[in-house]
Amino acid sequence: MKAVVFLIAALAATVACSSNGDAPGGTGAGNDSASGHGVAALPPAAVSAASDTAPTLTEFHNVNFHVGAGTVLRIHSLRGEMRSTAHGQPINFDDKRSFTIHITSARVGLTTTDLDHLMNQYVFAYKGAPLRKLRFATRGDQLVQRGTLHKVINMSFEITAALSATPDGRIRIHPTRIKVLGFLGKGFLDALGLTLQKMLDLRKARGVTVQGNDLLLDPASLLPPPAISGHVTGVHVQGNEVIQEFGSGATRVDSAARALVPLDSAAPNYMRFRGGTLRFGKLFMVDADMEIIDGDPSDPFDFSIDEYNRQLVAGYSRNTAAHALRVYMPDLQKTGEPLPVNSSHAKPRNHSPGADPPSS
Repeated sequence: MKAVVFLIAALAATVACSSNGDAPGGTGAGNDSASGHGVAALPPAAVSAASDTAPTLTEFHNVNFHVGAGTVLRIHSLRGEMRSTAHGQPINFDDKRSFTIHITSARVGLTTTDLDHLMNQYVFAYKGAPLRKLRFATRGDQLVQRGTLHKVINMSFEITAALSATPDGRIRIHPTRIKVLGFLGKGFLDALGLTLQKMLDLRKARGVTVQGNDLLLDPASLLPPPAISGHVTGVHVQGNEVIQEFGSGATRVDSAARALVPLDSAAPNYMRFRGGTLRFGKLFMVDADMEIIDGDPSDPFDFSIDEYNRQLVAGYSRNTAAHALRVYMPDLQKTGEPLPVNSSHAKPRNHSPGADPPSS
C-alpha cells in the first residue's frame, strides 16, 4: 500500500506545484511527495488550456506492446508522436481509443503466434468469415499460411507467399505456391480462371483486401486500438517474425524526427514521452516529460496498455529536478514478482534529493 501512495504522490507532483508557488499555475496544495512538490488535482479548465492540442513526442525501444486480441507488437524501435483523437481532450491511457500513434520511423515485428491471434481473434473474427482457423509459419524468407477457406463448403488450404511493401505503404502478400484440398495447385486454379479475389469476400474483414491472388494488409486498420498510422517502407521475414520497417512518407512528422533525450541513459528498454497532456486514471501530466523504464533490462519490456495500472502499482517512480518523471515497471508477466534487487535499475541514478528508496 505504501508503494501505491508513493507512486500516486510522485505522479501528481509532475502536474502540481508547492504551496509557495514555485511553479506557474499552482493550486497551493500541501507537500505530500518525497521530493517536496505539492500534490494537487488540476481543474479541467487548466488542463484544457495548458496543452489540449499539442502532440506528445514518443520514442520506444525494445518493447513488447500488447494491443489486445492476444496480439503483441514487438517494437524494436519507434519514433513518432501520440495525438488525441478528440479535440481539446488529453491523451488518456485508460482509453486506448483516445489517441493515435503516428510513426515517423520504426522497426516492428509480429511473430507467427501473434499473427495467429490477430487474424483469428480480430481481423476475421466475425460470422461468415471466409478464412478460418488460420495458422502461420515461416519458410526461409517467405510466409506460410494454413487454414480453412469457406466457399459453399470448407476447404483446407496452404499458401506460401513472398512479402513486400506497396508504394502507398501497405503490405503485399504475394502467393508463390497455393494448395487447396491438399492437391489443387495454383496452376489448376489458374486454368479454371479462379483467383483469391473471386473466391474471397473480404468486405467485413479489418484491414485486409484482395487483388488478384494477392492479399493487401493496411497497418492503419489491421490492428486493435490504439490506432497506428505510418508509411511501411519494407517488410521481410526474420526467424519467426514478420518485420515491418516504417519510414518517411505521406505521414512524416518532421517535429518528431529528432531523438528525445533519455531520462535514464543506461536503460535499454523504455517508452519516452515529451510534450502534450497525458492522463493516468485521475491524474494529469501537463507538458509531459516522462520515461517508462523496464525494471528488468535482461529481456524486452513487456507492456500492456490494458494492464498498465497493475504494472504501475508493482513498480515505483522518481521525480527529477526538472519535474520530469521516471517510472520503473516490471514486465507484465512479472507483476507478482518484486523488481530484481541486483538490477542496475533497482535504485535509479540521479534520483531527486531526499527521495525515499522504493518500497514494496
